[in-house]
Formats: sequence, C-alpha cells, structure tokens
Amino acid sequence: MNTPIDQARKLENVRYDIRGRILDKTEELEDQGHTILRLNVGNPAPFGFEAPDEIMMAMIRNLPTAQGYCDSRGLYSARTAVVQYYQTRGITDVTVDEIYLGNGVSELITLTMQALCNPEDEILIPAPDYPLWTASVSLAGGTPVHYLTDESQGWAPDFDDLEARISPRTRGIVVINPNNPTGAVYSTEVLQRFVDIARKHDLMLFADEIYEKIVYDGRSMTNLASMTGRDVLCLTYSGLSKAYRVCGFRAGWLAITGPLERASSFIEGIKLLANMRMCANVPAQHAIQTALGGRQSIEDLLLPQGRLTAQRDLAHSTLNSIDGISCQQADGALYLFPKLDVDKFGIVDDERFVLDLLESEKILVSHGRAFNWIEPDHFRLVTLPNTDDLATALERLGNFLSSYSQ
Repeated sequence: MNTPIDQARKLENVRYDIRGRILDKTEELEDQGHTILRLNVGNPAPFGFEAPDEIMMAMIRNLPTAQGYCDSRGLYSARTAVVQYYQTRGITDVTVDEIYLGNGVSELITLTMQALCNPEDEILIPAPDYPLWTASVSLAGGTPVHYLTDESQGWAPDFDDLEARISPRTRGIVVINPNNPTGAVYSTEVLQRFVDIARKHDLMLFADEIYEKIVYDGRSMTNLASMTGRDVLCLTYSGLSKAYRVCGFRAGWLAITGPLERASSFIEGIKLLANMRMCANVPAQHAIQTALGGRQSIEDLLLPQGRLTAQRDLAHSTLNSIDGISCQQADGALYLFPKLDVDKFGIVDDERFVLDLLESEKILVSHGRAFNWIEPDHFRLVTLPNTDDLATALERLGNFLSSYSQ
C-alpha cells in the first residue's frame, strides 16, 4: 500500500510563518550560491555579537559535572539566582520552588499552554504578536484571540478592543514587553491597566519579558509581576538568549507568582510536563548565575553611541526616508515594524512582497501577517547588522521599492 502519511490534524491551525516557505526559498537560493542577508530572526551571533567571556567560562568550567540529568525544574543555584534577580526588580513573593528552567522561553511557553488549555479555552494575545504564542495555544487545543494594538499610539494596547474580546472562555492575557515585533515598551500606567483588567475578569497574565534588558534612550522597563499583587496569577518568562547573546544555549526561565494555592492543579500540570522532558540543557544552566550577577555588558551596547542604539537609529531614519514607508521608533528589543503604503505599491499580499524582495535583492525580512497582524501592510526588520551592512541593505530596499508594484 502507498497510503499517504499525513501530519496530525492538531497541526491544522498551527502557523509559524517566520520559518515557513519563505525560509525554504531562502535555503534554495543559498544552495544556488547566493548570499542572503537574513534580517528575519533576532539571532545576535551571525552579526558579530559574542557572549561575555565570563558566561562562556562558567559553562566550560562546569562541563565535567553537567553530564547527567538535574532536577526537572533546573539547577538550584541557577533558580536561586533568578529569584535574587527578581527580588531586585520588586518581585518579592517568588521562591525557588516557583522557578522552572527551560530550553529557551519557547519551550516554556509551549509547556505552560499544554498544562493549561482545554478545548475552546481562549487566550488573549496581542496583534501583532510573537507568533509562537498563537501557535502554542492552538497546539494545546486552545483558541488564540488577538487584541489590537495602536500604531498611532506607539503600538500601545487598545484596551477597549481587548475588553470587548473577553468571554466566559477567556483564561488569560499575554503581555509581550518589550514588544516583539513593534519595539514598544509599556509604561507603568499601561501595565496597571492589564493588571486591573485581569483582576476584574479573574484572568491570569503571561508576561513575555525576554527583551527586558534591551531598552533604549534611558527608558525603564517594569516587570509586570511586580505590580500584580497576591491575587492575580502571573507567569513571567525570560532568559539569556537576547541580552547575553547566547540564543543557542537555550537557557530560559519561568517564574510563577500570585495565588499559588488557587492554581495548584495548573502548577502540578507544569511539574508533570517538566518531569516528562527530564530537564533543560544542564551546561547552559551553569551560565545563569554568572550572567545575572555583576556588570551587565548589554548596557554598553545601549548607550547613546552604543552599537545597538546606533543601528536602531540608522534603520529608523533610513526607513522613514524611503518613499512609501513610515516607521515608529522602537523603545526596546531588536526590531522595527515598518508600514508600507499598500496603495502606492499595490500590495495585497505581504508574503509575496517579502519573497519578491528576497529574490531581487537577496534580503530576507518577515511579513507582518506572520505576526498575526490584520493587514498586509507591515514587515519586521531585525536591526542587528553593523551600520555599514544595514545602510547597504536599506539602500537596496529603497531602490527595490522605487519601481515595485504588485
């Protein structure tokens, strides 16, 4: 028999377009000998960013003792370092028992959604979003419901839209701060609105804060769990990958705060799934304590003349100089989310725009609807290349758009 072997039906509503057919086309072009400038994934390593030496040494020195499984929640020393870090951030009610280490934040998002969602449960997720949230909710059997953010207000949440989407099936709200893909950093007033809504409607909060140390222009970033008190359950996700330039280490963590007794069954589910995957990458866990203590090297990159700031500023000013593009400045993270004049360019399919740019200029960006944005009028650009390479890429983008039309 030659019966087709199909993927599971549960994947029918799971999308992760930032690594979909556009990536397949990229690899096809690279196989043909073309060099592609990948501006689609926030991976610092290919752009010359290196991990701090002390982090590398912490992992190397502990390799001989990192060959076996550890506690499924993670090394005690690493979890203690996370607790102590959050204590300095105003989160005083978390203990080592509520810290789970994972193979990056991505694994922990998927794990917690699997532990929570029943069929028809709804999770509110921002639009645009980091698409793993939407995919993980769908994979877990839940229903992702997207609330709008307002570009004209610096991509702040539209709270009227958010509240209008709350139903009896809603379980929680995802808050991505600093935001990927828009670069928004939420004020304490905005965060308080999230807390008030969660308290009013008896919802939990999921705080994706992987970019918490990457904020520009002297802005401050407030951890959501420092504002939730003891009556709102808050799951906080962060890790080493971005601020410490070690995406490949897969070293992330989850902190659970709030009414733990009320959530005891849910937390038991998290423990069960953590046990099933044995443990997270043990060698990389040894880097966590070293990373969170002492001088933070990311701060130099964020100074007014620091590399990350200079690249962000160049990209922002150049994009806004291109006829047919407008772009909000990013207050945090590693991306810009420019808007295309769809009437000028005749754009009806933003994925096609990305593929056309890729084939013509060998530059890879991500289309806005891959982030569950509602219109085909945006794309996400990574600001990690050095200023010379970034200037060249944006010049080529401008030249491409000068005659582009769908």
